[in-house]
Amino acid sequence: MQRFTFCALLLSLSLTSPSLAASTPEQRGRAYAKAHCARCHAIGRTGESPFKQAPPFRTLHLRYPIETLGEALAEGIVTGHPAMPQFELAPPQINDLLSYLKSLE
Repeated sequence: MQRFTFCALLLSLSLTSPSLAASTPEQRGRAYAKAHCARCHAIGRTGESPFKQAPPFRTLHLRYPIETLGEALAEGIVTGHPAMPQFELAPPQINDLLSYLKSLE
């Protein structure tokens, strides 16, 4: 009986704890953007980009079809200005970030 109670407690904690609960691709994409992009880009539905030349994420779909950004994210985005770091994302990160960007359209 004690073992069943302990397992039920662990299951209950895993379902209620935000750090242990499964997140959606959109949530993971937002977390990635917040950690890696928000220094320069506005990543939310409102607000200005901290770096004026960096477009807000909510406007990217006006410049590029979001679905087409996957290849660029995989190969590394290189821009014409030195402030934008070069980076490459793994396929799961690309999926998550694109899911988040689509949610902003």
